[in-house]
Amino acid sequence: MHLNDATDRPALQQALLNDWQRDFPLRVQPFDELARTLKVSPEEVIDTYRQLQQEGAISRIGGIWSAGAGGAAMLCALAVPPDQLSHVALQVNHTPGVNHNYEREHRFNLWFVITGQDRATVHHHVDDIERRSGLSALRLPMRRAYRIDLGFDLSRPASSPAHEARPAPRHVVPVAPQDAHLASLIEEGLPLAHRPYDVWAQALDMSTGAVLGTLQRWLLQHTLRRFGVVVRHHNVGFAANAMTVFDVPDDQVDDLGRRLAGQSGITLCYRRERAPGWPYNLYCMVHGRDRHSATQMIQDAIDAAGLRAWPHEVLFSVRRFKQTGGRYFSPPRSTHAPLPHSSPQEAPAWT
Repeated sequence: MHLNDATDRPALQQALLNDWQRDFPLRVQPFDELARTLKVSPEEVIDTYRQLQQEGAISRIGGIWSAGAGGAAMLCALAVPPDQLSHVALQVNHTPGVNHNYEREHRFNLWFVITGQDRATVHHHVDDIERRSGLSALRLPMRRAYRIDLGFDLSRPASSPAHEARPAPRHVVPVAPQDAHLASLIEEGLPLAHRPYDVWAQALDMSTGAVLGTLQRWLLQHTLRRFGVVVRHHNVGFAANAMTVFDVPDDQVDDLGRRLAGQSGITLCYRRERAPGWPYNLYCMVHGRDRHSATQMIQDAIDAAGLRAWPHEVLFSVRRFKQTGGRYFSPPRSTHAPLPHSSPQEAPAWT
């Protein structure tokens, strides 16, 4: 995309949000490369990204890890009495490692994702949530990923992913212990500076070439599933989001999961472990601009994948209590800020 008028701020914002959600330049001066493409100054590019970050349209420029790159993560749910929901949500927010925390339309109404450096750490923090809340949590670790994609094309209908979603890689090379410090910087996000990789290199006492080479290797080895702009999709119009869960036979779940993952509008598709009182083992996510379009995508995908015969439930998100990047290589941090204001139909919790 070329901008003929550098003062066209909305067009510049859309281009910077839309076009580099993956394949962000691994060059010494990446913002200069974007500026040349858009025919604006590097300062305009950096200032616009800074503004978008302050407004909440993007969380960071950085990497998204593939499952298996390192650390541990788990999706959990609580059935919270409605009059206690805000209080329990705040307790969950304050737990180290929790990066997503949402209310959903279901008896199990509070869903959160927790990450950590290993599985024992994750379970320890969930134990702590149970002790403080007096509630038992569903613990739903992932068994297999069939499809992962959270890019969105803001110039197309909101029901469409930005790019054709890429199947989850079958083989992922994990982050080596000596590279964990660089991995933690990726979780923080790229500095908005003219030579941002130099900043990382200086912090790690590495050469810039070594930093860029490691990032390129991680992409080739599927350690990173993408490196680019991480858009907060609920802030840019994708406000109706639903998780659909299915109870399918274990000997058919991989076949059905791959078929479901191939349907239009499905951005995430996983197999997870069942739990007592929770029979579901196949999950998918859709994101739409409104509830009607999201519901239609779900029904179309169910029909096309041949899942109509199997029990399923659709859980729309209602309130977003917390959404930050997952931390697998950084020390987990507690959150001590008050609950943010939330609005209906906001972004889903998923990892």
